[in-house]
Amino acid sequence: MISANGVTLRFGKRTLFENVNIKFTPGNCYGLIGANGAGKTTFLKILSGEIEPSQGEVVMNPGERLSVLKQNHHEFEDEIALQVVMMGNSELYGVMKEKDAIYAKPDFSEEDGIRAGELEAKFAEMGGWNAEADAGTLLNGLGVETEFHNKCMKDLTEVQKVKVLLASALFGNPDVLLLDEPTNYLDIEAIEWLEEFLINFENTVIVVSHDRYFLNTVCTHIADIDFGKIQLYTGNYDFWYESSQLALKQMKDANKKKEDKIKELQEFIQRFSANASKSRQATSRKKLLEKIELDKIKPSNRKYPYIDFKMDREPGKEILFIENLTKTLDGKKLLNNISINVQNGDKIAFVGTMGLAKTELFEILTDNSAQESGEYKFGITTSVAYFPKDNSREFRQDITLVDWLMQYSKEKDETFVRGFLGRMLFSGEEALKKVSVLSGGEKVRCMFAKMMLSGANVLIFDEPTNHLDLESITALNNALINFKGVILFTSHDHQFVQTVANRIIEITPNGIIDKRMTYDEYLESDETAKKRAAINIEDEDSL
Repeated sequence: MISANGVTLRFGKRTLFENVNIKFTPGNCYGLIGANGAGKTTFLKILSGEIEPSQGEVVMNPGERLSVLKQNHHEFEDEIALQVVMMGNSELYGVMKEKDAIYAKPDFSEEDGIRAGELEAKFAEMGGWNAEADAGTLLNGLGVETEFHNKCMKDLTEVQKVKVLLASALFGNPDVLLLDEPTNYLDIEAIEWLEEFLINFENTVIVVSHDRYFLNTVCTHIADIDFGKIQLYTGNYDFWYESSQLALKQMKDANKKKEDKIKELQEFIQRFSANASKSRQATSRKKLLEKIELDKIKPSNRKYPYIDFKMDREPGKEILFIENLTKTLDGKKLLNNISINVQNGDKIAFVGTMGLAKTELFEILTDNSAQESGEYKFGITTSVAYFPKDNSREFRQDITLVDWLMQYSKEKDETFVRGFLGRMLFSGEEALKKVSVLSGGEKVRCMFAKMMLSGANVLIFDEPTNHLDLESITALNNALINFKGVILFTSHDHQFVQTVANRIIEITPNGIIDKRMTYDEYLESDETAKKRAAINIEDEDSL
């Protein structure tokens, strides 16, 4: 159990939290949500002790252990992956290192023997003999194969490093587990494994995530940061959303009734205050009017961008024809004779673990890379707008946001462009920021604005939900559901894929699996499971 008692945090004149009182109890998983800048990560740092609150305290039961998902992927470059996982339980790891150091002494003394015996007893009591096997199980569950367990962290890929740090946080059954964006960079299989782990975890979990499906799957409670407070709701993310919207509606409805009553009383007083026979009634209504108070409805920190992709023209029947497309990069075949016929109305999600292959396909289709062999052809009525996974090349100019977006606007009017930026939450002076200093989320919203101005009828998105808050993800999700044109996209957001896609294509080392169905149907498909199992067997045989 961990609780915040009267926690307040101030940065200069700005108050981020004010007198927060909240208790997180064992057996529950709490989703910590809030707008960008609301203080989700900061609150986790307060709970972990990394940041001291201005007032109040954080309390844990004596003897309990807290574990935190580390964010610095390069912190343990010279350490062995399996050792990094076991470092997650610092006390156990300390016992292991001290014990090993004693046994390594060339002049092993009687005192060393006594100390070694004490450490051996403590090691056994803490489950040390199973530690290496437990660490290996966590790594395997997250998709880090056994052959990488004893390699240095510097020799692993970025994704593998992320998984090692996540395994380290999960290691040793901590009493309180703090996870900040644990699904970032994880593939679908690793996310599913993590979901199952957290569902069965018996202690306390507090998690920050922008993945709505993940929050719905694992959370028993939602802790909502807004107005400088943290409000606790029982249930998952969808339940919080419905409950919060209902509460807001009820408050607004109650205020509307009060406003109508106020207007009625004011009109009566105005009409009859000078009337001798009605003066007593008018006085009575004045007293009643003074007692009516409207509920204060604070403006939420949450802001939803207005995203709406409109086509300048309807696409024809022929959209995109891809035939025998092949691409090899750094000696690895990413695309192996890929053939796809994209039809009008298709909203295709490209899924699977070969992320680089999906990115390379989109880069080829948008003339940012060249195929090794094969060809592709867009229909003559199509126009394409592209959201690349790495958008840094789009923001290299030293110009303001207004000037940047003006380049892509047919309407060369600053008022029009500023209005468009306002829809993307860049109002007032925000629109005059240099594009070179924009945050990741701000750049993403700029790219959406550029694509909206294009009027394209074919949209290509490579991981568009990265760097976005839940509000922006929701706005984009709804926009793509409503879009009447063709969409090709990748995303690790389960709910996003499930609600947008009507066709699923998985790129594999041996070709593609192509199904016209929803994502959930695809995952549950027996035929898909058999094909994927066959592909995995072939991959293993080729190693």
